[in-house]
Amino acid sequence: MPTALTHPQLLHCRRIFLRNYVVAANIGIHDCEKNGAQRILINVDLFVPLSLCTPTHDNIHEVLDYDFMRSTIDQRIAQGHINLQETLCDDIARILLAHEHVFAVRVSTEKPDIYPDSEAVGVEVFHVKAGAPA
Repeated sequence: MPTALTHPQLLHCRRIFLRNYVVAANIGIHDCEKNGAQRILINVDLFVPLSLCTPTHDNIHEVLDYDFMRSTIDQRIAQGHINLQETLCDDIARILLAHEHVFAVRVSTEKPDIYPDSEAVGVEVFHVKAGAPA
């Protein structure tokens, strides 16, 4: 099974990424998790066809603005309590993938403060739109 970095349909795409974006989210199913926000680390890879993101005039309007990733995440977090990381991860991926220039997306979420003997616990999804990139 191809991964995000080896998927054959992504050979003509640029990978735009956001690494370890730290947000405070109201997330979790346990009572102690419903009393306030906890730290979540979010990683995003967006795959945009080179034909849609190769600047010729060094202008921001020729590429996908990185702020799009952060604002999408922030808007989803602001909607209120989320029970599951899977829900958060899926929602973020779905919204990002809906952008007309995004051909594929990989999103992971991590809770770094859950287990004292582990760096983090989390989930990841990877989606590719049907058809060849533009």
